[in-house]
Amino acid sequence: MAVSDFEDTDNPRLIAPRYWPSWLLMGLGWLLSQLPYRLQMGLGAGLGRIAARIVPARRRVADINLKLCYPGLADAERRKLLDAHFRSVGRGALETGICWWGSQAKVDRLAHVEGLHHLEDAATRGRGIILLSAHTTSLELGVRMAQKYMAELGFTTTAMYKPPRDPVVERVMRTRREAHIGGASIADNDVVALLAALRRGDAVWYAADQKAGKRLSVVVDFFGQPARTHVAISRMAKMTKAAVIPFFTMRRADGKGYRLIIKPPLTDFPSGDEAADARQINAVIESVVNEDPAQYFWLHQRFKRKGFDPYARAVTAKADR
Repeated sequence: MAVSDFEDTDNPRLIAPRYWPSWLLMGLGWLLSQLPYRLQMGLGAGLGRIAARIVPARRRVADINLKLCYPGLADAERRKLLDAHFRSVGRGALETGICWWGSQAKVDRLAHVEGLHHLEDAATRGRGIILLSAHTTSLELGVRMAQKYMAELGFTTTAMYKPPRDPVVERVMRTRREAHIGGASIADNDVVALLAALRRGDAVWYAADQKAGKRLSVVVDFFGQPARTHVAISRMAKMTKAAVIPFFTMRRADGKGYRLIIKPPLTDFPSGDEAADARQINAVIESVVNEDPAQYFWLHQRFKRKGFDPYARAVTAKADR
């Protein structure tokens, strides 16, 4: 691992024995990141199969989400998709190691960009951009892969993140991300830093598919199901005049790396109608996820809301529209 992963003059307690297991886990991640790519993906698939067995609660959540979002699938088809999803999640864990510690040559070799001209056009406008994304299982690696192209276009890039509870993992995540993406990471509750970055003309990654609290969300359909959906992007775009450009990462079907999918900037956005904006964002995410649903992160309780909890053992539904 890089020396910076261990240096923390502000928090020397991280070398205490209680954190040694976390450092060992990070060391294992570094070792796995040095393996050949095909072997990594094979190991990741095996890790996903194990996870599906040892975390049955998460498997149940993913299965419920797939039932809600793809009601037309037969049981056998859904089980097949669920198994493929866990293999994808396992590969995502290995891809995080590639992102944090893989060589630049390896990362560049695996990246295949689609729609770069949309970023090139945005670079001529002199404004910040919000890279609208979603939690595909390769998202972490995609952020690093994009940095080469963002830097060539003159963008300083940063990303919002939710700090992990484990301070060792938080330390390594932050130092590795900042080493590769160029800008300082922004904690998910630091709105001031986020707006300042956009006003400077930076590019900010923002995954818009997480459940939001009532004050920052509207209830609109996501895969045909009512879901609380963030309105933060609408508000940020309004305050900073930033362009919103969808940017997703998906594994290639041929196993030869990753598609960096850049779509046209959202039009008439923000529209002044936050519900309409949220529906537009959800539609973009759905269009990408439908290309290979196994690669989307189905493990969150995305559709739980007041009066309706599909993840409870005994469900009583009440509309929350």
